[in-house]
Amino acid sequence: MSLKVRAILVVAIGVVMGLALSFGGGLVGNGRAPDKEHLAWEQAQLFAEVLERVKRDYVEPIDDAVLLESAIRGMVSDLDPHSEFLDAGEYRDIRISTTGSYTGIGIEIDDVDGAVTVVSPIAGSPAARSGIRSGDKVVAVDGEAIEPGNLSETIERLRGQAGSRVRVTVLRDDDLIDHEMRRQIIRVTSVHKEILAPSYGYIRLSQFNENTARELSRAVDELQASLGGLLDGVVLDLRNNPGGVLDAAVDVTDLFLDAGVIVTADGRTHEARFTRSAHRGDILDGAPMVVLVNGGSASASEIVAGALQDHGRATIIGTSTFGKGLVQTVVPLSQGRAIKLTTSRYYTPSGDSIHEVGITPDVFVTDTPGFPDLNLSGILDREADMQLAEAIDRLQPRPVMHSNAQ
Repeated sequence: MSLKVRAILVVAIGVVMGLALSFGGGLVGNGRAPDKEHLAWEQAQLFAEVLERVKRDYVEPIDDAVLLESAIRGMVSDLDPHSEFLDAGEYRDIRISTTGSYTGIGIEIDDVDGAVTVVSPIAGSPAARSGIRSGDKVVAVDGEAIEPGNLSETIERLRGQAGSRVRVTVLRDDDLIDHEMRRQIIRVTSVHKEILAPSYGYIRLSQFNENTARELSRAVDELQASLGGLLDGVVLDLRNNPGGVLDAAVDVTDLFLDAGVIVTADGRTHEARFTRSAHRGDILDGAPMVVLVNGGSASASEIVAGALQDHGRATIIGTSTFGKGLVQTVVPLSQGRAIKLTTSRYYTPSGDSIHEVGITPDVFVTDTPGFPDLNLSGILDREADMQLAEAIDRLQPRPVMHSNAQ
């Protein structure tokens, strides 16, 4: 066994034994502690044996740091599908998604059939000003080709310091087009609004970040200002919203409730056990609400839909939601790294866990292909989008039926 592997073995034994003694300290004196200690030695030795065999026999040489990081990733990711180890770049991306701002050129991109494709340029961004369009395929950054389908690498290369120059080459039809621009701080909006005649509002949330509740409140104010009075009803579209920051979901729900529990959570630590409740003040003053959901509505979206449904504040229309009833906490580590760890299970105000079950809509309407559009500002189709059409119909006042009986 090499000196390096021996050193790793010593560290591994120390860690495993430390954990065993920490969690099993209460067992000392009852004859079970030696078993724990023996197990710790065996597991540490097994780890070192596997590490040495991989380093010696694997078809290609692998750096020690890469092997150890892979072991850490495997340990965390094997807990559940939502826990993961984050390197410095991945942790930075998580912080960007929660704060709602980053430095770059301002485009939404996705992997479409193996090509890094522009979903949409953000209004007012360097990308929008330079003429990049939805559907363009990013093929090179600063003259260096993009590996097909490598979305994370492309995102990394498009970001940089504010004011720095970047050249982005896109393929449009059969033409290669170069766009020169300077990076700037991009504010990512998560809210889109429109007026639905005669006096209804449509608000779509694409994610939940630290700014979402504030953006939503401002959107309602702007809709009401443009109408010159209170809205008669609102459609809140949470379709294909994968979630985000739990506190943002609580703040969004609180905008529409006067009182009551929004969500409760239960975990092993004190911080993982909590209840969030609404404060007085409904920004719609009780106007009717419809919430649109589908199988892409998850996590924070389900907290909002579940609370508004349980309190009878909104009619839920669409298909059953994703069913993610777990809360993740991002724990910073050394050298800019972190782990995203599942720490709680959350429950709707009625006490139900929606994990792997989802929110059942009050009115089931199947998805219409193509709706909602990936672009946050995609044009609404009040007829072809059957879920939206049903929502608008539900907001319409019902005629009062009078009996002719004497």
